[in-house]
Parts: sequence; structure tokens; C-alpha cells
Amino acid sequence: MFHKPRGVRRGGRRLRVFAVPLALALALSACGGGSGSDGKIHLTMTWWGSDTRHATTKKLIALYEKSHPNIVISPTYTGWDDYWDRLATTVAGGNTPDIIQQDFRYVHEYADRGALADLKRFIPSVINDSELDKSAMSTGRLDGRTYAIPTGVNAFALVVNPTLVKQAGVPLPDDKTWSWDDFVNTAAKITQATKGAVHGTEDMGYYDGGLQVFARQHGEDLFTPDGKPGMSVQTLTEWFNLIVKMRDTKAEPSASVTHETWSGGIDQSLLATNKGASSFWWTNQLSALSADSKASLELRRMPGESQAAKPGTFLKPAMFWSLSARSKHPEEAAQFVNFLINDPEAARLQLSDRGLPINTRLRDQITGQLSPADKKSATFVKEITPELAPPPALPPKGAGDVEKILSRINEEVLFNRVSVPKAVQEYIDQVKSATS
Repeated sequence: MFHKPRGVRRGGRRLRVFAVPLALALALSACGGGSGSDGKIHLTMTWWGSDTRHATTKKLIALYEKSHPNIVISPTYTGWDDYWDRLATTVAGGNTPDIIQQDFRYVHEYADRGALADLKRFIPSVINDSELDKSAMSTGRLDGRTYAIPTGVNAFALVVNPTLVKQAGVPLPDDKTWSWDDFVNTAAKITQATKGAVHGTEDMGYYDGGLQVFARQHGEDLFTPDGKPGMSVQTLTEWFNLIVKMRDTKAEPSASVTHETWSGGIDQSLLATNKGASSFWWTNQLSALSADSKASLELRRMPGESQAAKPGTFLKPAMFWSLSARSKHPEEAAQFVNFLINDPEAARLQLSDRGLPINTRLRDQITGQLSPADKKSATFVKEITPELAPPPALPPKGAGDVEKILSRINEEVLFNRVSVPKAVQEYIDQVKSATS
């Protein structure tokens, strides 16, 4: 979460560190940090994001350099689509950036390649963890080592347009007790009441956020603790049957409309264009959806939580900070990460751009400075946090491919090109292959 326009819709790419053209790797040979002829310590930093994030992060660098005149930080940044190919290229060329913005799906991948430093030796002497969210911090650990520190947290939830729901005359069930059937039936009634002018919801099968919550509600997960595919045939069958039910009851639009809106990204979603009454998103995307729709959107808990033995929803790191295992100045790089996550002025600049701050004290302090939509997200996350289960462990290498696999199979199901049993088997086989 925390993101490419469609949030969790990210084309997975395996780390291709041995398949990079030599000329391209050599062309990037100046990317690594070191000591310059000016006597200063030079660090390199890379991240993905929007133009707003780029501008904010450059302000953070300038602020830090002002108070640390011996440090120079050289940034490289891009959008999500190009980020992982570029990072793979620099790693292959031996020029891994000192400070790396990382994603939940790829930490294991890069750690296994020996690209990431173990940050444990810097905690707490350099990176102060006394006020950091302990549950979220656990997600950056692997085999007793800490390879990543979360920037902030968010949660997967249902975003609702209450005005459209009210106009349809269909009451929403209590989100503290509603089931998946309650949700689908309500969405179908909204579509029916508006004669299709407003769809009750949007398809949730293209991305793995909903699937993971659903799996956890069934006592499973996308992966087992030892990194194996974790979903049973029965749970996957229930999931794809749920997708089919949403389509067939017209709770969501036709397969062709779903494909078109999905391809258009967040600003073309039904919720953003006021053609849908609800949709599943990460909480930090409420602001963008509110701005696009010009509506006062609200957040609701995931369906099925009260019926589950354990809650499926969890606080997910929006993204992480990692350090290069080959950094010439790892302590100075760690000091900058400490600034990013623990400095009040850094928190004021970033607000919720990289998720609600991992520093719980700063999380509370910035709430009053947030936009109305981000303030709603912060309040919602604080309200549901006591109800949540611990986050899952880091997924195995190859996990970045899983959402692409799910997206492709989901579309085949929507267009009736594969049966549910075949979809289940294809998902299991392809995820095994991707993560083996």
C-alpha cells in the first residue's frame, strides 16, 4: 500500500540481476555513494512515487543537508512501473543506492541476493526504535535480521460514497457485524435501485489486498510462515465464487466495464468518477479518491471480520526504508533513515504520503495537520487497530509476481474463459512456480 495509481495493482517483476545488459550497468556505475573530492560524505537514495512525493522527498534531503553540512545525498526517483527494473540494474552493476525505498513484496527478494544490509546493528544506537510501532516493525525482519524499517502503515478497507448510497435508498449494514453475503447483496441492491446508473461496488479480484484479508479470515494467508503458498483449494474456491457472485448479481459491472475502469487507474475508477458507491482500497488512498470524486467519502471495515475466527485486516507497511549491504557509509545512511522516521519536522513534511508515520507519537502529532480525508484515514486506523491481528511475515522471493498472476486469472474468470476449479488450480500452480 502507499503507490501506483491503482494502489496495490502493481505488475510484479522478479529481480533480474543477472539479465541486465552490461552497457546499461556500466552506464550507471556512478550511482553508488562514497567520499567526494570536496571532503564530504556522498550518499545515494532512490524511491518511487508521484510528483508530490518527489518534491517532498527533495525537501527532506535539503532539510537534512542543512543541518548536516558534511553530507550530500544524491537522489534518483521514478514511477512504480520503472522502479524495479532500474533498481535491479543498479544492483547488478554493483552500485546499489545507499538508501532504498522498498516494498513488502520485494524485501525478501533483495535480501536473498545479498543487496540489503542488516539494520539490527544500528538499532537503537543510531536508529531509535523506542516510539516505533512494534507490530509493524516486525514485518521488516527475516531470519533474525532486520532488512527494512517501515515508513508508515495503512489498512485495507471499503471506501464508501455515502451520498450515492443514500440516493439509492439502500441502507448499509453495520460494518462491525456484516458478512460477505451482506456486502454483496447490499451492493447488488444499489445497482438495481439506480437501474445501473451507479454500481454498488467494483471488482476486487485484480489485486491481492482483498484476497489476503479473505484468506486470513479463513485461518490462512497468501503464504505460510516458511514462504510456501498458503491458500487451500477450498478457500480459493470460495474466493473466486465470491467474484462470480458479485458479477452475476450485478453488484459490480460487467467484465468489459470492469476491465476498462481497472486499466484506467485510480482516477478512472467507478468510485472516483461517481459511478460506483463503494470499492476496496488502502486507507492512504482515501485522499486521492476524495479529490477525484469531489465527494465526502468514508471508510468501512472489511466484510466478514465478525464471522471469522481471527480478523483478516492488519496494519501493513505502506513501504520500507532499506540500506545497501555495500554502502561505504552505512552509519551515515542509517542516521538519515532515523531522521526520516523520527524527526518531527520530517513528519510534518511527509504527513501521510508514505503511510501514517511508523513513529506512533508523531502519528498522533500530525493528525491535526492532515487534510480532511487523511484525517478520516488516521481516525479510522486508530479506531480499528485494537481489533486487528498481527501483520504477516515478509513474503518469499517471487511474491511480486503473485498479483500479476491473480489479476490475469481473475480476468479469465470474469469473462467466463475459465471455470472456478480451473482458476484455482492455475493460481496454485503459477504461484508455486513464481516462488520456487
